[in-house]
Amino acid sequence: MNATELRAKDVAALEKEVTDLLRAHFNLRMQKGTQQLSNHTLLGNTRRDIARAKTILAEKKKGAAK
Repeated sequence: MNATELRAKDVAALEKEVTDLLRAHFNLRMQKGTQQLSNHTLLGNTRRDIARAKTILAEKKKGAAK
């Protein structure tokens, strides 16, 4: 997911996106722990997507507060 797609969403949708990404990251970590994960780059990509979504969410919340 890129930043332009995330910027088009509202705050509620971004919060849901962050929650979904955190769940996906947890599931990937569990797969890695049980040695079922074959593509380890998914962990890093998911972590970056979480950070990107949280950053845009913080920007939107800060903009809404002003």
